[in-house]
Amino acid sequence: MNDFAAHRDDWMVKEELAERMVPLVGALRRDHEVVTSLHGHRLLGLSTTGIIELHERIAQLGHEELALEDTLAVLEALRDLAPGASSIDIARLVAERADADAALEEYLREVLAPAMGATPAEPTDVVLYGFGRIGRLLARILIAHDSGGTGLRLRAIVVRRGSDNDLVKRASLLMRDSVHGRFAGSVTVDEDAEQIVANGTRIQVIYSNDPASVDYTAHGIRDAIVVDNTGRWRDEEGLRRHLEAKGVARVLLTAPGKGALKNIVHGINDATITPEDRVLSAASCTTNAITPVLKAVDEAYGIVRGHVETVHSFTNDQNLIDNFHSGDRRGRSAVLNMVITETGAAKAVARALPELEGKLTGSAIRVPTPDVSLAVLHLTLENPATKDELNDYLRRVSLHSKLRQQIDYVESPEVVSTDFVGSHRAGIVDGLATIANDRDVVLYVWYDNEYGYSCQVIRVLEVMAGSHPVVLPPRREVTLRD
Repeated sequence: MNDFAAHRDDWMVKEELAERMVPLVGALRRDHEVVTSLHGHRLLGLSTTGIIELHERIAQLGHEELALEDTLAVLEALRDLAPGASSIDIARLVAERADADAALEEYLREVLAPAMGATPAEPTDVVLYGFGRIGRLLARILIAHDSGGTGLRLRAIVVRRGSDNDLVKRASLLMRDSVHGRFAGSVTVDEDAEQIVANGTRIQVIYSNDPASVDYTAHGIRDAIVVDNTGRWRDEEGLRRHLEAKGVARVLLTAPGKGALKNIVHGINDATITPEDRVLSAASCTTNAITPVLKAVDEAYGIVRGHVETVHSFTNDQNLIDNFHSGDRRGRSAVLNMVITETGAAKAVARALPELEGKLTGSAIRVPTPDVSLAVLHLTLENPATKDELNDYLRRVSLHSKLRQQIDYVESPEVVSTDFVGSHRAGIVDGLATIANDRDVVLYVWYDNEYGYSCQVIRVLEVMAGSHPVVLPPRREVTLRD
């Protein structure tokens, strides 16, 4: 009975600490444009139990334990210091402050100096051209970030009118999703203005069949980035039709670009984006999932060659039941079959990571699940690897490196695909599934091909808009021998 009471008392203390964090996290974001995280996992929007669970997860990853008391102390200090627009990793602040053996306020003043007085970027108007699976998830993320540090402002969506009650149906699809659950907040419609209102964000719904004919300035939209998530145009010539519309400055495609169009995988080659790049592609979900892991492995061991097998959830272009499809096998029922098909993701890696040109092959199997896919990387390395060494390296990359927004790491004998629905990372390495035999290794990388990819698209948008706040402490390089 005493043990039961002690455990209960301990839990109540944890709850009380987490409850005190929630308003601090919200106020820092709302009043100072400060986004707080633990090793890249945002605190904003988490419940009290979610905050406790995140602290426990960090400990389970084999990282140093992060006490709730320490997180709360940093949040309270941040409230008092009132830094400007920034993205702050509290877990790293706690760990590095302990290594420095410095007083908390003194340490924070030094580390946060680049953010003191920093102002958020001017808002950039964003238009979603298309409102399908990816379009609606992008809308959810942009709405959640509104008034946050991103500087991205969702102003409109462009669709073809589907029915007399089209506006209501579009709003309902934003509110309810069979895979990702209900929208976190309020969604209403203003039928007279043809607008969807989500958590205070007014989104103009524009009906058009031609990207060049839309006058965005008529709705107060200027110098906008248009995110084409229809996939109808895949080359620069086709996508440049958006630039003929009034009020458009740049275009981003949410699919692999064809021809000379620059394909961007955030974390890999986003530094190559220039103001002169008016039309860009965010590559594919699979390319975004595998390229960061491949880059990390190549930097540590060197990749001689490899084969990428993707076990991919079905998508909208497949049929519920057998029907005609121009692609081989894709006409067969998506919900009843595993379907062998092709993927260009392996070859597309080289467009973001040229050092792997000609080294990778790829194939795909579509399976009857609606979301979350798995990439199996069969790699031959220049230098030998052991399972423990490789896993430890990738775990540290996921926590500390410049790729931590892209790579996550998990070790659990019970995880399955649905556990990764809603993951913000481009890919998640399943450490227990890793195989290493001298220079031959196999890595299993989960990825939410909808939400994880959408987060990558948002990151590319932030680079295009120049709106991502300063990151503190700065991310560092992680090497095999650290």
